[in-house]
Amino acid sequence: MKYINKNLSIEKVKVNYIAKKFGTPVYCYSYRKLRENIINFKKSFNSFAPLVCFAIKSNTNVNLIREIRKFGLGADVVSMGELMMALKAGIDPKKIVFSGVGKTSNEISYAVDREILLINAESKSEISEIERIAKSKKKIVNIGIRLNPNTDAKTLKQISTGKKENKFGVDEKTFFDLVSYSKLSKNINLKCLSVHIGSQILDHKPYEEMLKVVDKVIKKSNHKFEFVDLGGGMGISYEKNNKKLNYQKYNIAIKKFLKNHKSQIIFEPGRSIVGNIGSLISKVIYIKENDKKDFIILDAAMNDLMRPALYGAHHRTLPAIKTSQVSKKVYEFVGPICESTDKFTTLKKFQKLKEKDLVVMCDVGAYGMSLSSNYNLRPKSPEILIKGSKINVIKKRQKLEDLI
Repeated sequence: MKYINKNLSIEKVKVNYIAKKFGTPVYCYSYRKLRENIINFKKSFNSFAPLVCFAIKSNTNVNLIREIRKFGLGADVVSMGELMMALKAGIDPKKIVFSGVGKTSNEISYAVDREILLINAESKSEISEIERIAKSKKKIVNIGIRLNPNTDAKTLKQISTGKKENKFGVDEKTFFDLVSYSKLSKNINLKCLSVHIGSQILDHKPYEEMLKVVDKVIKKSNHKFEFVDLGGGMGISYEKNNKKLNYQKYNIAIKKFLKNHKSQIIFEPGRSIVGNIGSLISKVIYIKENDKKDFIILDAAMNDLMRPALYGAHHRTLPAIKTSQVSKKVYEFVGPICESTDKFTTLKKFQKLKEKDLVVMCDVGAYGMSLSSNYNLRPKSPEILIKGSKINVIKKRQKLEDLI
């Protein structure tokens, strides 16, 4: 996004034009940024050619996933619905990894029938259920075991997954027990050690600590893992002054690890692929004046973008048309939903706004639309993909008639 003659534009299309043509709120994605992110990610780790499995949970739009597939990416899924969506988008089953702590029997059975690359198991009970289903189908199923490395990812506690108090993975002792159990099974082929320590990680050091734990555990397990799934969690810059994760240092740490282990690395990036490709355009419905601040009431709400309400996430907010007037009042940007948490951000010295002006919330490509809901019986926003000056509608706006 950039201003062209004071008009905020996404690639070559003005935000004003998009709002006029499609209404608001509306999600927009930049194809150029998507392509740039994928190429940069693959280039950063091309020395050991990892299998890159896009985390479907971060953005579930089938048309966007189709574009991602064209770059050779696989998929990381955490439900039967996500697995179905990945397959519908044309992703090769042999590039699909099924993660998650609570897979049902139906989900496991569906995954086994599709012969996906791996089911990453997280408990003895789950492995027993995979084994039972595989036996009933007279199949051998490839699995991974997810280790909880008790590593602090130095991120928000709500999106930390690799500490011992988190529900994910198993501790070292249990891991070794499950390795021994799996080796005795005729219907299970243990191929992978899986690990994932959290999301929105901006420091390479927690990854280095994680790799030390994984190195030690593999050596003690006395088992050759064909794959080591390092998960995702690579953060992006939501603020202009945010630091970025140093891929080069993470790459060096992995190459050091691979000197001792001849395994193929699997990554499960989501946010780092789609986070900064997305924008949410919204219109100012009312400006509600107050003594200390003005409430900027938007037509977008927490049902459209849940992250600020869910864990206090902040998204840069920009006016669609740049002017020189600055508000003397503090602006609190809120939605129309009947919840006090339906607010996006509070800003000082923002450009002076008037009713019916447009504003844009940045970096909403990950966990924006995928966390959206119909709360307050509000229809979901449309999604469009922009390629230069070309606009593709990749999901239509929901209609109230379809909801009621």
